[in-house]
Amino acid sequence: MLSRKQFTLYTHKTGVNGWKVALLLEELGLYGKTELKYLEVDDNKNEVKASPHIDLNPNGRIPTLVDHSNNDFVIWESCAILLYLVEKYDKGGGFTVSDHNEKYKQLQWLFFQASGQGPYFGQISHFLFAHPVIVPTAVQRYQDEIKRVIGVLECVMSEQEWLVAGKFTIVDIALFPWHDAAIQYYLPPGTYDLAKEAPHVNAWYKMMLERPSVKRGWGQRDVFLQESPFKEGLAAAHQRVAEAAHEK
Repeated sequence: MLSRKQFTLYTHKTGVNGWKVALLLEELGLYGKTELKYLEVDDNKNEVKASPHIDLNPNGRIPTLVDHSNNDFVIWESCAILLYLVEKYDKGGGFTVSDHNEKYKQLQWLFFQASGQGPYFGQISHFLFAHPVIVPTAVQRYQDEIKRVIGVLECVMSEQEWLVAGKFTIVDIALFPWHDAAIQYYLPPGTYDLAKEAPHVNAWYKMMLERPSVKRGWGQRDVFLQESPFKEGLAAAHQRVAEAAHEK
């Protein structure tokens, strides 16, 4: 597998999960050593389900990372990639933990993100922008789940600034992208005040937005979003849901 760089990251320009990996690569100083392959996921050109990507990742989803410096080692599932990168390249433990109990706390939150945040937040994206029929009850279910997940974080962050070991870790990297997407796009404009409903989560969110890696990496996603039709359809999507709910 030929590459001029240390890593190849198969990802998507505006899809959320791949940016978790990009943010950690930024933090580790490895982003510049990574070749980014942006795959299309629409019905006309579904590259994630085609070769060469499907040959590397039988699940056919992004992200997928290839570490060419480790015999072209392939790893997929975003949280698994985060764990791989810190265990192999974060020798000083700057973005992970060493204490035995804290390691399991870290795993706890990564599992929470992978099972309780990402899938539910992804479903609201589907029902808002991709589902062929507007289903207001489905949209409401997943918007309520966004608020519930934020409530879980608020419960813990009301007593501590960071979720694990009193510091910024891969847990924060894992949780941030979907949280930002939810606050900016998935809840109807003007219906949810994060600063009021979850002030400690809001403080964490602001700290995350100020990190240089987030400004560079996540900022690049914003550029891609501006170039896509996504934002143009955002207000229309929420309006369609509101109209459909009113008709019910």
